[in-house]
Amino acid sequence: MTRLDDGPVDRYLASLDEQTLEDTETLIEMMQRISGHEPTLWNVGTIGFGTYHYKYDSGREGDGHTIGFYPRKGKLTVYLMDGTARHSAHLARLGKHSATGYCVYIKRLSDVDLGVLAQIVKESYEFIESKSRVGPIREILWKADG
Repeated sequence: MTRLDDGPVDRYLASLDEQTLEDTETLIEMMQRISGHEPTLWNVGTIGFGTYHYKYDSGREGDGHTIGFYPRKGKLTVYLMDGTARHSAHLARLGKHSATGYCVYIKRLSDVDLGVLAQIVKESYEFIESKSRVGPIREILWKADG
């Protein structure tokens, strides 16, 4: 799934253009407030908050970020590890975006309602946290029913 990168978030932030940095700082503040966790860098450029452990019947296991996003110029990817389908009503009110299985793509935060985005992220975080409290998550939640 994902791999924690020891590189500091600040060094990564310094590589972003001005608009992407502004949106990134807003998302960091939002996700840090929701999760209570400091941002960590995962893989190449994903900023995550909190962790959960997964262990599938196939034997594959690892750790993933509970909530997170990937800032790129012209497109922010917000990861909902429980899947976008669970949030369809909120996504209908979000504003200009596109979505796939567990990703919400936003060009700029000014294109969306930040209150709605915060509600989606909060509900996703709480859902993953509640599932992980009982042990490793054993299913790919964004592919699961409910």
